[in-house]
Amino acid sequence: MELKNKVALITGATAGIGREAAQLLAAEGAEIIVTGRHAERGAAVVGNITDDGGAARFIEADLADLASVRQLAREAGEVDILVNNAAAFPMGLALCVSVEAFDAALATNIRAPYFLTAALAPAMIAKGSGSIINITTMAAHVGMPGTSAYGATKAALSSLTRTWAAEFSTAGIRVNSLSPGPTRTDTVIAAMGDAAAEQVGQTTLLGRQASPREIAEVILFLASDRSSYITGATIAVDAGRTAI
Repeated sequence: MELKNKVALITGATAGIGREAAQLLAAEGAEIIVTGRHAERGAAVVGNITDDGGAARFIEADLADLASVRQLAREAGEVDILVNNAAAFPMGLALCVSVEAFDAALATNIRAPYFLTAALAPAMIAKGSGSIINITTMAAHVGMPGTSAYGATKAALSSLTRTWAAEFSTAGIRVNSLSPGPTRTDTVIAAMGDAAAEQVGQTTLLGRQASPREIAEVILFLASDRSSYITGATIAVDAGRTAI
């Protein structure tokens, strides 16, 4: 079990990629801190993990609320692995995105991971080890109509990845980004619609959407010692979409 005796905090772990990552890392021995806004869904994820013999607990948090982010950090305590996965996903052309939606994207996609990382990194520094994994998006690297706010905030998170890697590397902490391509999650389908999401998947070299599990497998790789010589990187998990 690659992650035995490790504690992993995964934001947005009640659905989609975050839920798959929680279950996969738990299967490799990590104790999982599941966090999200919905207690019922969080309890279900924890139940699935514990039913399979893993260890997990749920902390309710709204990452758009800075006070909630700080409370999450206090309740979580020391962690070995931080997966900044939760995101606001406003869809719409730049002429149509509201101030409220834009501010929610900034708060959830940049401010929350920034201050959650700042709160949890000191314990990693004291321990001399840790892995921080930021989930970005291919929309941070290619122009896609309707993703201006989302893509811009995730591009900022990719930039933070490089800066944090430079700042924390001497303390033995690795910081990397994972940039998913079109992934079939409930959030994506709700935002884009089934047909549009399928069309985006067809633009990749493999001609399809990813499953959340395929993205979670790369999160596991970055969390484990198999990626011990990787830091400051953004790994594209997009079936070649950003390569063409």
